[in-house]
Amino acid sequence: MELYAYICLLFGLSMFISFFTRKLTDNIQTTIAITASAIVASFLVLTLGSLSWLKVDELAISIVEQIDFKSFLLNGMLGFLLFAGSLGIKLPLMKEQRREIAVYALFSTLASTFFVGGLIYVIVMLFGLNIGFVYCLLFGALISPTDPIAVLAIIKSLKAPKRLSMQVEGESLFNDGIGLVIFTTVFAVAFEGQEATLSGILGLFLQEAVGGILFGLFTGFVAHKFISATDDGSLEILITLTVPTVGFVVANYLHVSGALAMVVSGIMIGNWTRRQGFSEQSRLYLDHFWEMIDHSLNYLLFLLIGLSALLVDFTTIGGILMVIAIPVCLLARYLSLWLPYQVLKRFASYNPYTLRILTWGGLRGGLALAMALAIPTGTVMISSSEGSLDVRDLILLMTYSVVTFSILVQGSTIEPMIKKSKLEDPRRRAFNKLGGKDDFMPHI
Repeated sequence: MELYAYICLLFGLSMFISFFTRKLTDNIQTTIAITASAIVASFLVLTLGSLSWLKVDELAISIVEQIDFKSFLLNGMLGFLLFAGSLGIKLPLMKEQRREIAVYALFSTLASTFFVGGLIYVIVMLFGLNIGFVYCLLFGALISPTDPIAVLAIIKSLKAPKRLSMQVEGESLFNDGIGLVIFTTVFAVAFEGQEATLSGILGLFLQEAVGGILFGLFTGFVAHKFISATDDGSLEILITLTVPTVGFVVANYLHVSGALAMVVSGIMIGNWTRRQGFSEQSRLYLDHFWEMIDHSLNYLLFLLIGLSALLVDFTTIGGILMVIAIPVCLLARYLSLWLPYQVLKRFASYNPYTLRILTWGGLRGGLALAMALAIPTGTVMISSSEGSLDVRDLILLMTYSVVTFSILVQGSTIEPMIKKSKLEDPRRRAFNKLGGKDDFMPHI
């Protein structure tokens, strides 16, 4: 009962912050305000506790640990958030951008994993820390995929040009699943005795990725048939709830990617079932219902991201790596996008701000933190001037710094870039040259 009470109180707190943020200003994204408030509160609690002025730090840490951020997100909320996000993906526009989305989700995520892992490995060696390359690669795997939850929460509200927005949203939804698969594969090599052979790694990767996509198609098809078989509006909406609940649990039980399954089934229901399966009344309620679920869980998640500062064990060497990790991840993100972009731009015209927005708008969020928290503690110790350090603690420190910088700095400064991209959008400029007026122009 205590755990349920804590979640309810935190949910109410996130709604409270959201309400006052919207009342006070329209210039700050709600998710950013919630995260910033939680971070400030976390450090205030830790500071007061260290000064023995108000001993509530142990209670606060105990509450966050009981919620188990890792399990709460990876085995619960993630299914709802990915399904809700993919429901809004327009398949015709996605088909138009399928080449870009596939290349960025597959190649760029994998390339970034090795770029980050390699750079961090060289840097920690310079500091005299003997950390195995596989653990640096593990950090690269968990930090490389952009978090669709953070991306969709911020990018969609800014109304970027449609083609550019689809590239960012589509990539983040699919590279999330791909990133989880890469992380699972590297994790199995690092901690579960999986042999680092090409056939073994490829087999595990295909099981998770291809299995997740196929299971998503199956889940979406079954849900479509059930929804099409009834005209009860309430029942139709309730059937969609079985996808991120039953479907997500079964996918994880079968050891296939539940994340990819939710994205695929969400796109199917959001496009195919929306047109052919739902009654007229249900179409009106579908988006409103899932938008409400999406917003409420998003607010709770961003609050937990801020409060996870209570779980981070700060050290001197960790603080240095925290600072270094931010430019390393940004550089790796840029290089992993720049390489395929040089090829793709030969076959299509893109908004001149595409590469900048994909790089700066590649936000990291709760997913990266959840994966970092999934690393077992105390299994890999390294020696330093501060004594023995846990590799998991160092990875968690670097992850937290990248995530907070991503949400607070990148998320709050990307709006001017998106505004400029609207003015430079190729379709808008072509439309205006033909004498069109922006007032009558569809959002592109």
